[in-house]
Amino acid sequence: MRHIILGAGPAGVIAAETIRKHAPNDEIYLVGDEPEAPYSRMAIPYLLIGNIAEGGTHLRHAGDHYARLRIELKRNRAVKLDTAAKTVNMDDGSTHAYDRLLIATGSSPATPPIPGIAGPGVHACWTLADARAIAALAKPGARVLQMGAGFIGCIIMEALANRGVKLSVVEMGDRMVPRMMGPVAGGMIKAWCEKKGVSVHTGAKVVEIGRDATPVMKVKLSTGEVIEADLVISATGVKPNIGFLQDSGVKCLQGVLTDEHLQTSACDVYAAGDCAEAWDKVSGKAIVSAIQPNAADQARVAALNMVGQKAELRGVTQINVLDTLGLISASFGNWEGEPGGDSVELTDHDGWRHLSLKFGDDTLVGCNAIGWTEHVGVMRGLVEGAVRLGPWKARLMADPTLLMEAYLDRAQAQGSHAHVKAA
Repeated sequence: MRHIILGAGPAGVIAAETIRKHAPNDEIYLVGDEPEAPYSRMAIPYLLIGNIAEGGTHLRHAGDHYARLRIELKRNRAVKLDTAAKTVNMDDGSTHAYDRLLIATGSSPATPPIPGIAGPGVHACWTLADARAIAALAKPGARVLQMGAGFIGCIIMEALANRGVKLSVVEMGDRMVPRMMGPVAGGMIKAWCEKKGVSVHTGAKVVEIGRDATPVMKVKLSTGEVIEADLVISATGVKPNIGFLQDSGVKCLQGVLTDEHLQTSACDVYAAGDCAEAWDKVSGKAIVSAIQPNAADQARVAALNMVGQKAELRGVTQINVLDTLGLISASFGNWEGEPGGDSVELTDHDGWRHLSLKFGDDTLVGCNAIGWTEHVGVMRGLVEGAVRLGPWKARLMADPTLLMEAYLDRAQAQGSHAHVKAA
């Protein structure tokens, strides 16, 4: 049996290792399109801060790891998939046949159509090559403008701030991390960043990046303001790498559509990681959730099914925990709430604490939290476990800080009920 895995990020590596564990004699090809050892993009900010060296970004540190597992690394990029012939065409002109295929091609930065964005001094923060270029320019005192203040953008922002640059952040939403946090929470994160010396422009976007005879860029905003910058970072979101699947018969919506086994619409073709649109039992819909824990879970499930062992994805974790210059925030599940659903908020601006709970009929469906680090595990358990709250819903509406008590009481009761029912 020959397995081809397209993508050498966390999903691809975990899938390859899982296949090898359960199929010791199968052929495994791990295909990456960068000239680096397989690495984690999420480690790049730590590289920029200086906490780790480049080797610290590598997913596996033993030099002979892949050779020892007889996982053959290939440096190629897929350009066409023929699911009828079960072949993949690569950018070097080669064609490779497979018995089972995993699409784990991840995502790439979405570059907005801004005049001047393709010129020198503008970088995404996505690859090790990007990190090297940014490190060369982001010296202490350098003027850096970052486009985007989403989840990834805030992680990059912290790395830049730690390098001692003069930092400006431009976010087109009306608050920071708008796809993770509500208005109060997002506004609080903005205020915290400004307190830490970051200039934050929300409700604005870059409309032009101008240059003259000097390396200094003049960045014009939609508000009319012009900001001088030595370095511009584009962190305006990502898009799944699925262009090569056109006319392949693999159904794609936002990402590669999969079922609970991570199988695509094509026989013997699976998908996992940032490019996969996986079924989420909590929300009842297929979603792309580009976080590494999801990539790992999906990769293991896909790999097991690729070697003939039936496995199902329990769900897609909708969770983000973010450290923004020392302010810890968290978002779980449907943090925006359901139509007609109940909700409660508690805010302590002076203490930099905020809690927002969103309810369904009898469950907690989502929440935002800032500064409530002791409740992170409980919030996740209540949301993902769809724990029936009973009388605790009214109590939480009156005092949302009783999350721990509610979880201990209701989760235990729900577990006991399930045990009795099973017996």
